[in-house]
Parts: sequence; structure tokens; C-alpha cells
Amino acid sequence: MKTELDSLATALYVKTDDLLKESPHLAPWRPAVGIAPQLTDAELVTLAMVQAMLGFTSEAKWLRHARSHLRHLFPYLPKQPGYNKRLRKAAELLRRVTRLLATDTSVWSDDVWIVDSTPVECGRSPETVERSDLAGWAEYGYCASHSRFFWGLRLHLVCTLQGLPIAFALTGAKADERETLLDLLAAEPHLVAARPGQTLIGDKNYFGRDFEHQLAEQDIRLLRPARKGEPERPGAPLFKPLRQVIEFNETFKGQLNLEQHRGRTSAGVIARVMQRILALTAAIWHNDHTGQLVLRSLTAYDH
Repeated sequence: MKTELDSLATALYVKTDDLLKESPHLAPWRPAVGIAPQLTDAELVTLAMVQAMLGFTSEAKWLRHARSHLRHLFPYLPKQPGYNKRLRKAAELLRRVTRLLATDTSVWSDDVWIVDSTPVECGRSPETVERSDLAGWAEYGYCASHSRFFWGLRLHLVCTLQGLPIAFALTGAKADERETLLDLLAAEPHLVAARPGQTLIGDKNYFGRDFEHQLAEQDIRLLRPARKGEPERPGAPLFKPLRQVIEFNETFKGQLNLEQHRGRTSAGVIARVMQRILALTAAIWHNDHTGQLVLRSLTAYDH
């Protein structure tokens, strides 16, 4: 599958390079006077995406692998401290490129969205919790789908049926999923304004008369399973065949190692989560442009 990965990496590099040529202000800030980095920002974005795509959670191991197998794509590779520093500073650029790729797909305008959230564990031992720089943002929460408590954050995602990320947010583990969704929609009102009559599919946690009223005011139709004691809701027959679609977070867990991010600071966690969202988006974007769009499939780019 080396050829397919090379094709994806090359396409992403060209897309990012063109973006930075048109909008150089999107590049991470650096002094006007000094030595230009040997690894360009477009190469950095591509390197970060391929790392997430191939499942390397250790930056040191990743760079050793890249030096042995990817020199034809990256003639110059930085050392691990330099790569880590630049990656943390490039989180906003990763976000911008992710949105650019998403809007350049045929499924961006899909009239059905899925909303869900998933834990992003940041530590387990009491010593880690007490000493972590993430304390204050990360907190204890509960994951109902896996029946476990965890310490960390929660990734909230709005995606299309094909798994294309539309909007996302990282919050504390106890953040209310409904409030976070409303905040996401409020932050980018054009997303909804451009899609009158949008359908939103969620799980049982997205409930409440006031919550559904606020969605209805934005012309969004919510479909969710009925909670205990509720009568059957409209769209109930859809949920059984869509069950695997609703659990799109398993892509991040199983294929993109979301909870093995190894971030120890806020900037580190954000950059590593952005890597994985970029990798998923880039795969869907590339498959869409090459006529191979398959629901959230990343297997063609694996080792």
C-alpha cells in the first residue's frame, strides 16, 4: 500500500503548500530575521498526517521509521525535540488545512450529520493526575459505552455519514454534550445557515425539550433513540442499521490511537488530536478525489 500512501502524502503536501502560498499568514509565526527551517510548514503538516495514519504514537520511533523508509518523501527530517516543538506551534495550521480538505469533498454538503463524543484519557496514576500540566482542564469523567471512569478530556465531533469531520471541540471530561454541541453551532453559524433542514443523529444523551427547541430554531431536526419511559421517537427504524455509523469514534480509538496521544501539556494534546482529525479528513478527501470514497476506511494506508 506504499503507493497509495505516497499519493496521499504528495496530494496533501501540494494542497498545503498552495494554501500557504496564497495565505502565508496561516503559517506558524517565526522571526523575520533568522535561518529558514529545512523542513517546510507544508512538509511538517504532511509528516504529522502520515505519522497519525501509520499509527506511530512515539515521535522518536516515528522519526526513526521515516528516516529508514520515507526519505523519498522527506529529504530532511528534524530531531525529535525540534519536531515536537514545531508540531505544537502548528496546531492552528493543522486545523485550517483540515477544514480546507473537508470543504473540498463532495460529502461536505451532506444534509445528515452525526454527533457524538469520546474520552481522551490523559493519565491514570494519582501521581500523574496531581502533577500533570493538564490539571484544571482535564478532569475525571465516565464513559458509559465502556463502563469506566477516566481522567482526561472529551472530544466532541460532528461528522457526516461518511465520517468527514464538520466541527469538533476538546473539553473537560464532565462537559455537557448538549451545551458543547450548541456552542459548536454558535461558533460557526454559517455551517447551519448554509444547510436548511439539516438532520442530526445522536445518542440518548442528546435529549431535553429546551435543547431540541434550540436546535429546531436553527432548522435542525434531531433524531435520537427514545430514553427509558419515552414513547418511540420519529426515525427509530433508522437506528439499527446506522448503529455502526453513529459509533464513528471507534475510528479514532482503533485505527488512529486517540487515547495513546502521549500529550502532556494543553498544546501537546491539542496538536496530537488535530493530527488524528487531519489524518481522517485527508483520507476521506483523497479517496473522494480518486473515486474510492469508503465509509471511514483508513486501511488502505496502513503499514
